[in-house]
Amino acid sequence: MPDDSPDKEKRENADAVYQAVSLGFLFPVAIAVGFFLGRWIDGKFHTWPWLTIVFTAFGIAAGFVSLFRTGRSGSGSGE
Repeated sequence: MPDDSPDKEKRENADAVYQAVSLGFLFPVAIAVGFFLGRWIDGKFHTWPWLTIVFTAFGIAAGFVSLFRTGRSGSGSGE
């Protein structure tokens, strides 16, 4: 079977759409989880707003790590 078959192209397109949708979902979810976890811990320890800020920053960092990992794995898929 040749490498440029329509089925392979469809799979690559579907994979690209899946990666875009998953990034569009995971990035804000990571930030929201960090925010709400920080807010909950702030409520337990009465440290408002410090842990909310720290965990929101962790959520943002986790979102970017996910973005870079997906981008790096997606760029080598043609090999």
